[in-house]
Amino acid sequence: MRLFPRRGPALAVLGAVAVVVPLLSGTTAVTAAHAVPAVPAIVPQPVSESAGTGSGFTLAAGTQVDVLSTAPAAVGVGSYLAGLLAPATGFTLPVVSSTQPQSGALVLDPNGSATLGAEGYTLTSNSGGVTVTAHGAEGLFRGVQTLRQLLPAAVESPTVKPGPWTVAPVQISDSPRYSYRGVMLDVARRFYPVAQVKRYIDEAATYKINTLHLHLTDDQGWRIAIGALPNLITVGASTQSGFTGGTSWYYTAAEYQDLVAYASSRFMTVVPEIDGPGHTSAALASVANLNCNNQAIAPYSGFSVGISLYCLSDSQHVSNVSSFLNTVISTVAALTPGPYIHVGGDETPQATASQYASYVSAAASATTAQGKKVIGWHQLGQGTLPANSLLQFWGDAGDRSTVGTSQESVTIQQVRSGVAQGAGFIMSPSDHAYLDMKYDSSTPYGLSWEGYVSAQKAYDWDPTTVTAKTNGNSPVVPAAQITGVEAALWADRAYSGSNNLPTSTSQFPEPSVYADHMSFPRLPAIAEIGWSPQSTHDWTSFSQRLAAQGPRWTAAGINYYAAPDISWPTGGSGTLNGVHTVTTGSQALDDPGSSTSTGLQMDTWALHGGSNQKWTFTQQSDGSYTLVNGASGLCLDVNGGSMTAGAAAIQYTCGGALNQRWQVTPLTGGGYTLTSAKSGLLLTTASTTNGALVTQQTNTNSALQHWTIT
Repeated sequence: MRLFPRRGPALAVLGAVAVVVPLLSGTTAVTAAHAVPAVPAIVPQPVSESAGTGSGFTLAAGTQVDVLSTAPAAVGVGSYLAGLLAPATGFTLPVVSSTQPQSGALVLDPNGSATLGAEGYTLTSNSGGVTVTAHGAEGLFRGVQTLRQLLPAAVESPTVKPGPWTVAPVQISDSPRYSYRGVMLDVARRFYPVAQVKRYIDEAATYKINTLHLHLTDDQGWRIAIGALPNLITVGASTQSGFTGGTSWYYTAAEYQDLVAYASSRFMTVVPEIDGPGHTSAALASVANLNCNNQAIAPYSGFSVGISLYCLSDSQHVSNVSSFLNTVISTVAALTPGPYIHVGGDETPQATASQYASYVSAAASATTAQGKKVIGWHQLGQGTLPANSLLQFWGDAGDRSTVGTSQESVTIQQVRSGVAQGAGFIMSPSDHAYLDMKYDSSTPYGLSWEGYVSAQKAYDWDPTTVTAKTNGNSPVVPAAQITGVEAALWADRAYSGSNNLPTSTSQFPEPSVYADHMSFPRLPAIAEIGWSPQSTHDWTSFSQRLAAQGPRWTAAGINYYAAPDISWPTGGSGTLNGVHTVTTGSQALDDPGSSTSTGLQMDTWALHGGSNQKWTFTQQSDGSYTLVNGASGLCLDVNGGSMTAGAAAIQYTCGGALNQRWQVTPLTGGGYTLTSAKSGLLLTTASTTNGALVTQQTNTNSALQHWTIT
C-alpha cells in the first residue's frame, strides 16, 4: 500500500491515443455502444436521442418562455433559461405561466409522468418550437442544459453576438444513471472567493453535476466561520499553501449561505467537509486543547501531508475533540440544508486503531445528532458507521490488482468493511477522477503520483468495476451499493512549475484559471460516467462530442486545455506561434520608441510595421502565450503581477511568470481578447489616438479590448 497516495510522489506516463474529428449533426439515433453519433453533439450523452428533420426552431426577440405551471421552482427555471439566453442573443424573452402550451415558444412542462423521476426529461424540437417535459423543476433544469447545447456555440458568450439562434431539430428522452454526481473543490489549500465558486457551480451544472463537495478544512486553512470558535478564522484561516497573513480567506455564515442558495438555484446540493482526524493543522493552531500538550501549534502554509492528528490518546482529549466537533458540525449543519456532512477520515498513518475509532464515533455522533448523513473517505470503513453512510472510494489500479488475493491492500480491506456495514459508495478513483493530476509532462499545475490522467483516461472507467479484479470480475462493491461518482479538484500544487516547490506567489494563477485548465475537458468526461448509461460508453463517440464543446468553452471564457487526445475543431488546438502584429482598428500594440528599457509601459500607435510593433507569440504548456517584442526582446508583462484593473502593461525581462502569460481567446465575430493568465483581466488600450497607454481592465466588451492578430 502506498504511503499518502492521494498526494504522493509516484510517476507514470501514458502513451499516445488516437484522435478523431467531431460529427455535429445527423439523422440517426444513438442506441448502442460504439455507435458514431449522427445527431447533435451532447455531453453527457442522452439515453435516447434521434435527429429530427427540417430547419429547427429559430429564436426571435419575441419568443416566449412558456412555463406550464405557477410553481415558483418551475417558473424559476424559465427565468434561468431566459437569463441564460439574454447576453449572447440580446433578447429579453418573456417568461409566462400558462395552462396550455403555445406554438412558437420554448415550452417548459413540469407535469410529466412520475416515471421520468426527479431528474429525467424529454425534449422535442422542431420548426414549431421546443418542449421540455419533466416531473418537476429539477428535470426541467437538466433538460435546459441539453437545450443550450442544441443552439450555436456562441450562445455561451457573455456579450451580444449576431446569431441566428436556431435550435437543432431533435427528439430526446433522458434520465441519469446515478443519483449522486459530484465535483469537489479544495478551498482549504487554495481559497476560492465566492464569485469564483459560483462560476464553477455554473460550469459544472452545464454537464448535469448535482453535488458540490467543498473541502473546507485542512492543514493549510480553515474556511468557514464558527461563531463560538473565532480563532478558527483569525488564526486558522490566515494561511494557504504558499501564502500567509490572510484576513479574509474564509466564508462568513452569510457568504456560505449565499453559496448554498446559489448552488440550490442550479439544483446542486452542497456537501461541506470538515476533515479529520488528520489534515487538522489549521484547527490545531486555533484551538489549544485539541493538542496533547494543550498548546496551539503554529499555522501551516506548506505543502506536506500526513503531518497532523487530533489528540485522541486519552479520555479528556477525546472529550475535547468530541466537544469541538459537536460545535463545528452543529454550526455547519444549521447552515446546510442538504442531507450530508463529510467528515474526512483519510491519511492518518500515525493514528492507532483505538484513536481512529474514537474519531469516527465522535464525528458520526455529531453528524447524526443534527439529522445529517455521514460521508467519509473510504478509510472511514474501518470504524463503526451509522446507517445510510456513504464512503468515497479514491483507490486505484494498484488496489484492484490485489482484489481476491491473499494480500489485499488496506484500501480494499477498508472498502470490504464498509460494504459489510451497508454503506453506499461514491466512486472517485484517483487514477481517473482526480482533476489535480497532470494531463501530461507539459501540464504546468498539479501532481503526477497517479501518473498522467489524459482526457481519455478520465473517461475510460466504469464505477461497477473500479473495485473489481483486473479482469472486471468480482467487484468488492456491489452495483446496488454504488450511489454515484465525483471528480476531485485538489489544490496541493495549484501553481505553475508544480514539479518543484514555489519560490514566489507570482507562480499562482487565480483559482478559476487553475480550475478551468484542470477541469476542462476532464470534468465533462466524469459527468458523463455519472449520467449516461454504460451502454453508450465509447471513447470514439465521446471524443467527437467533447470536441464540439471546445467552441462553447471559448465563447464562455473557459480557458480549457486543448488536450491532444481530442481532435478539436479548426482553431481549437492550432497555435498562434510566430511573429505577429496586434492591432485594434488601425492602432498597433507598440514598444514606444523601440526602447529596450525594462518596466516601460506599452502604448498603441498607428500601424507602421516596424520591429517595435512585432511580437513573437510562443504557446506555453497551459495554452497561454508569451509575447516578446521584436525591438526590445522583452516580454509583455503586467506591472508587478498586479491583480488590479488599471495596472500597466509593460515590457520586462522574460522569466515565465504568470503575469507574462496571456490567454488568447477568439471572438465569434472575429478578433481576439488577450487575458492575463495571472489576473484574468483583459489587455486594453485607452483610446485610438497615438500614444494611448495600454493597461489591464475588466471585460466590458469594448472595441478597445478586441485585437486583430496578423
